[in-house]
Amino acid sequence: MRVTIPQMGNLYIPVTTLFRELNVDMVMPPMNSQRTMSLGTKYSPEGLCIPFKLTLGNFIEAAELGADTFIMASGYNTCRLGIYAKTQEKILQNLGYQMEMIEMGVSEKKFAGFLKMVKRLANNAPWQRIFQAFRFGIAKMDITDKIEREMQSIRAREAVKGTAFRTYNNALKAIDEADSMRKLKMLKKDYLEQLGQIPLNGNKQPLKVCIVGEFYVVLEPFSNLDVENELGKLGVEVTRSLYISEWLKFGLFFGVLKKFRKDKNAILHEAAMPYLKRDIGGEGWETVGHKVLGGEHYEGLVHLAPFTCMPEIVAQNIMSSTKENIPVLTLFCDEQMGKPGMLTRVEAFVDLLKRRREKYNN
Repeated sequence: MRVTIPQMGNLYIPVTTLFRELNVDMVMPPMNSQRTMSLGTKYSPEGLCIPFKLTLGNFIEAAELGADTFIMASGYNTCRLGIYAKTQEKILQNLGYQMEMIEMGVSEKKFAGFLKMVKRLANNAPWQRIFQAFRFGIAKMDITDKIEREMQSIRAREAVKGTAFRTYNNALKAIDEADSMRKLKMLKKDYLEQLGQIPLNGNKQPLKVCIVGEFYVVLEPFSNLDVENELGKLGVEVTRSLYISEWLKFGLFFGVLKKFRKDKNAILHEAAMPYLKRDIGGEGWETVGHKVLGGEHYEGLVHLAPFTCMPEIVAQNIMSSTKENIPVLTLFCDEQMGKPGMLTRVEAFVDLLKRRREKYNN
């Protein structure tokens, strides 16, 4: 048995750590590339979205490396994500791969289902060992997101463009290879200090933009042509509506957490209620909530959506008619989206935000 998961942002760090600690034979597919996209597009049914195509391409490339056990999110009330696993399983079998598809029900199984799956893959390892490995993976995930948030702030102010991003990439490699909690804590301190020592320019108040939308295209840079980094190069301080740690913890622990506190999504749903009164699948409801609340924290929103994604199409149409005064740039992501066109739209959006700030400051 050789296990694999699709690529999505920094998800590989906590997951590979978990399985490595439990001595599970695991292989990650290569980072998303044009070949991944071509393979996924070639074998996907017409009209399916870029997350389906890229994750299918990931599975094909992982199968070429010997993977035979595939883990894929599924579940009801999750848009077409709910049928990804079964559809991809049939495609892979038709291509001649002998494999098993393990569905991770993000809607119903939550933490207990995840742990049972890990125990089976880890050859019935003791629960104490599983919890220790899980805790180590979660710690890496939290530190990765902490360093990423700091990088996002520094990147908008750095004197030499690209310095913060290079430091961040070095941190990712070191965190992935860390083999103890002690080493992990040292890496956190070291890389936060390195980011804090990067020379800054005189721009003390960069534009602030939040990236919102469907979780996969928000978290996976290849799917959106690395729009976040391109905004950073333009001197924009970028944050996202979602980080890997939030996505994983919400998916695994939501049923428990909401008993103790008002969760982030509930706040977004409440804000969106005047315009959208129920869940429409995916992140559509949350996207509208970000538009309603965004003006309190940001000067603009970049809305990312897979082409043909119905929840985000609904959200886009609602956002254009809300009373909140905050500009939104919507980018639909698919294999046809080109970098020059994306950059042109992003640069024009940043110019608009600059002129808007000047207007309100005068």
